[in-house]
Order: sequence, then structure tokens, then C-alpha cells
Amino acid sequence: MGERLKVFAFVALLGFFAGIIADITATYVIPALILLLPSLGVITRYMLSGLAGAFLTLILVSIWAYVTGPKET
Repeated sequence: MGERLKVFAFVALLGFFAGIIADITATYVIPALILLLPSLGVITRYMLSGLAGAFLTLILVSIWAYVTGPKET
């Protein structure tokens, strides 16, 4: 039970940091990119949010996979 609780806590911590990064991205980065890429119009925000979500998920899953690693028996 203790090992499972550690994994849950670690995933919760990663989610917390992902939320902070997503908030900073939504507040500062996306509006700046919308100003730089006005030719895409309304779709710019959704495309950038999707790319940011995919990037964050890839990073978080990679970190989780690296930290937990394979169990050697």
C-alpha cells in the first residue's frame, strides 16, 4: 500500500506543476503568440493550447516513466 501511495502522490505533484505551467502558458505565452500569428485567426488559441497540452503530457509521462523505471526482480 505504501508504494502505491507514493506513486499517487508523485502523480499529484506532477499534476500540480503541470497546472502551474499551463496557467503561465495561458496567461503569458499564448496571448503573445496570438499577437505574433494573427493570420491563423480564432483557431490560433485552440491550436496552441492543444500543442501545449500534448507537450506537457509527453514531458510528464516521460518524467514518470524515468523516475519509476523498470523493476528488476
